[in-house]
Amino acid sequence: MMDGVPGLTSVAELAEVVRSGFVESRHFGLAVALDPDGKQVFAAGEVEAVVLPRSTAKPLQAVGCLEAGADVDAEEAAIAAGSHTGEDRHVAVVDRILASAGLERDALRCPPDRPEDEPTRFRLIAEGIEPDRVRMNCSGKHAAMLKATVAQGQDPARYLDAGSPVQQTIAAAVERLTESSTGIVTVDGCGAPLLGMPLSGLARAFSHLATAPAGTAAGRVARAMREHPELVGGKGHQNSEVMRLLPGVVAKGGAEGVIAMATPDGHAVAVKVIDGNPRATTALALTLLQKCGLDVSPARALIELPVLGGGRSVGEIRPTI
Repeated sequence: MMDGVPGLTSVAELAEVVRSGFVESRHFGLAVALDPDGKQVFAAGEVEAVVLPRSTAKPLQAVGCLEAGADVDAEEAAIAAGSHTGEDRHVAVVDRILASAGLERDALRCPPDRPEDEPTRFRLIAEGIEPDRVRMNCSGKHAAMLKATVAQGQDPARYLDAGSPVQQTIAAAVERLTESSTGIVTVDGCGAPLLGMPLSGLARAFSHLATAPAGTAAGRVARAMREHPELVGGKGHQNSEVMRLLPGVVAKGGAEGVIAMATPDGHAVAVKVIDGNPRATTALALTLLQKCGLDVSPARALIELPVLGGGRSVGEIRPTI
């Protein structure tokens, strides 16, 4: 292993891309499934290897925001835990968080972006509207961090500083939920601090999240995600679809091929695809949940991924774990 990246000897094949019977590509990486007691049901690759969870960490960071003093309702907690697609309804919730903290959009420090939601993106382009920070898929998380910072009487301009009180509280929540402390602190694509963690720790964190008692910060975040999956992603977004089709499951993916899911009884799974391509991650995570005994048939369309040729199916992307 070099520079924190699992090497070829520590990863396993996770999925293959088959076109007209020919294996065109293969995805390698790490995958783990845990039972409610934290014991491994399945493992592929060195699952204690440290990974960067990217946006899969957002529900854990949202827990930290609540513990740091962000007083948010269920919709606001869901968008803080999510990677929204920039629809108008998403922007309205982010604006609500900011307004309740006495802040404007210019307090956000995530990069300006266009919406991931295509109809919204095309509409705004046609209207001549430039990329905006509030449309960026991390703006909900940033708004919650800002609200917690204001609640603590701290300078909102410093809300992304890793040493700030709010970020320290978030880091403590992440380490408690993952049951790990790696000392690795990086900067995510949105500019927020991001902690490295073992892949197994990411799965443990989602187990704790999914089984957290009502009323706790973790319980509130999990309930918000379950009640408002459309705010965790958006129309047709795979995270939202998983939670809509499999009630009670909490699911969150992130950049560079990371995803985690957990069931209400505490079974949890996590995946890291080493090449960073996310096209198989949802199917892999659902396959792992199936190994844990969950009936995932309502979400079969998210597992059976066609490979197209001339607009028709000529193969599939299939998990090989």
